[in-house]
Amino acid sequence: MIFTSERLVVKTITEAHKKEFVELLTAEEIITAIPQQRPSEEDINVKFEKAIGFDGDISKNPLNIFGVFEEGEDELIGLVAFLTNDDGDRELGYRFRKPYWGKGYATEITKRMIDYSFSELKLDKITADVWVENVASNKVLSKFLKPTKEFYNEYDNCTDRRYTLLKEDWN
Repeated sequence: MIFTSERLVVKTITEAHKKEFVELLTAEEIITAIPQQRPSEEDINVKFEKAIGFDGDISKNPLNIFGVFEEGEDELIGLVAFLTNDDGDRELGYRFRKPYWGKGYATEITKRMIDYSFSELKLDKITADVWVENVASNKVLSKFLKPTKEFYNEYDNCTDRRYTLLKEDWN
């Protein structure tokens, strides 16, 4: 287990979670909201192997992907990621399967990821990038982080907004 929140558990996924993992990377309603193109089977497999092969050290890996589960359940309902952005700063990411949208899970997990980043990972700064048209995620991130720039994301062919939070500003 990596950490828990009020209703959720974040932990390493296993081979048993492959179907839901693939759904989280390919479901039209999820990737359209990011927006991303559907990843190749090879890209999905690389990310899945990285996720199940977590070596225990988030701080040294530029991409860490973990599963999100409801307390006491083994069904993979979402993913969280600790990434490194193009400026070399640590970045938070999350996504949930559609049946779990609108339950406050994104807000709950974002708050806990911030706490974890500052208390356990000893980071001084965290960021999160989101497509400017993703109203729900912009609403969640603006509760905790400050928008610091907008930029054209060539990879996803969209305009993203970067949110930033310094440890000294987190209470």
